[in-house]
Amino acid sequence: MTENTNVLFTIFGATGDLAKRKLYPSLFRLYRKGDLSECFAVIGTARRPWSDDYYHEVVKEAIASLEPTTEEAEKFASHFYYQSHDVSDTSHYTVLKELTNKLNEKYQLGGNRLYYLAMSPRFFGTIVTQLKESGMLDTDGYHRVIIEKPFGSDFKSANELNNEINEVFAEKDIYRIDHYLGKEMVQNISAIRFANNLFESMWNQRYIDNVQITLAENLGVEDRGGYYDQSGALKDMVQNHILQVLSLLAMEPPVAFTEEAIRNEKIKALNAVRLYSEEEVYTNFVRGQYTKGKLGDKEFADYRHEPNVATDSTTETFVAGKFLIDNFRWSGVPFYVRTGKRLTEKGTRINIVFKQVPINVFRSSTTEVGTQNELPPNVLTIYIQPTEGFSMTLNGKEIGQGYSTKPVKLDYRNTAEMVENSPEAYERLIFDALNGDSTNFTHWDEVAQSWRVVDRIRAAWDKQTPDFPNYAAGTMGPQAAFDLLAKDGFEWIWQPDKWYKERKLL
Repeated sequence: MTENTNVLFTIFGATGDLAKRKLYPSLFRLYRKGDLSECFAVIGTARRPWSDDYYHEVVKEAIASLEPTTEEAEKFASHFYYQSHDVSDTSHYTVLKELTNKLNEKYQLGGNRLYYLAMSPRFFGTIVTQLKESGMLDTDGYHRVIIEKPFGSDFKSANELNNEINEVFAEKDIYRIDHYLGKEMVQNISAIRFANNLFESMWNQRYIDNVQITLAENLGVEDRGGYYDQSGALKDMVQNHILQVLSLLAMEPPVAFTEEAIRNEKIKALNAVRLYSEEEVYTNFVRGQYTKGKLGDKEFADYRHEPNVATDSTTETFVAGKFLIDNFRWSGVPFYVRTGKRLTEKGTRINIVFKQVPINVFRSSTTEVGTQNELPPNVLTIYIQPTEGFSMTLNGKEIGQGYSTKPVKLDYRNTAEMVENSPEAYERLIFDALNGDSTNFTHWDEVAQSWRVVDRIRAAWDKQTPDFPNYAAGTMGPQAAFDLLAKDGFEWIWQPDKWYKERKLL
């Protein structure tokens, strides 16, 4: 525990789903572990006219699944205060400042303040401007702001938003959250790469055939139809989560494992991602939208009949594509990505596919390509969710006469107990923000370049009307996503739909 945990959290959007599902439980876990001292307070703000007592009940309900004792829950909730607040009303910041000063003195917080903007980005500029003009940032302690995605809807809007926030907060005090960067196995990418010479010495175009990143969701848009229909899979997943994972996989080894060194290498990697021409977009990226489907005994509606979705929507619920990185390490190595709603299974995994041996001595001159003695590739798989761990597929000899080969998987998974006891993504990231460590947050230069990459794809797509819907709910996306790899002589390593098809469940 450090003195930085003497802090006042102010959560804008305190009555929302994110606060209840993620923020309150994460703060409680930090409190229970002692990473938050008794010297902290939380102001929750939103339009609803709640009392402190009612707010305490909401907080206790949000942490109930963590099974606190009655005393624990009461003690934790007593640190929470509610202030009804209209972010556009200047006078409300005067009231908020009075409560802030009162709690600063009561809990001996030293002026340390962490603002969490858990609401629509259109209010971010207004909030930070009012915080400055009301004098709420005029204290000796630190002042930091955590911002949820989406950070803009394209480069232009993101740049305007960033300029507004930079008028108030320095870049070092802005924490743009991407919860994927708080996940255990995403953070493990660096350990697997840089702590194992076996991999780092082969982490380049001489030995790697292709890289595959899959972020699959088996759910539809649920209650997010209104937001999702304006965003789509490209902006919702590729611009942030996927390009962040890609930068960690593609970056050069940092000179030291420090915040600045890691960030610099990630930015270099993103800057090396090829910006496609319109024609290259059509060649290298495909999109899809799900229609109704059936998986086992479950039936799913089509996207256009989900709540708050336009019946003639052309919003993509699936994206697959090939990124190329124009530097010496990755010259000619395709990075295939895919993400979508209503796919066969939920799962986030990375497949590093290594090149074949130059000569397969186990294949006789009469053996046809694709038969038993055709060697499958060595594949390193990093499992991010729902299971955590990694595996390596090697080729070994089958037991018995002759020299027929078969794939052998070396597999490690974190146990359910380890996963249960490891910090949740938001818990890690809030703790990092408390300690001024922005390693696992996105720097503006990363956000800016990600938007430049994605804007090229979006601009090309907006010139064509897609033929939607084009994949059944419960499958792994449109046929075009499989053809994308096939034309390069590759295939998706993870194909969970095969299991269901073999059993006639799909």
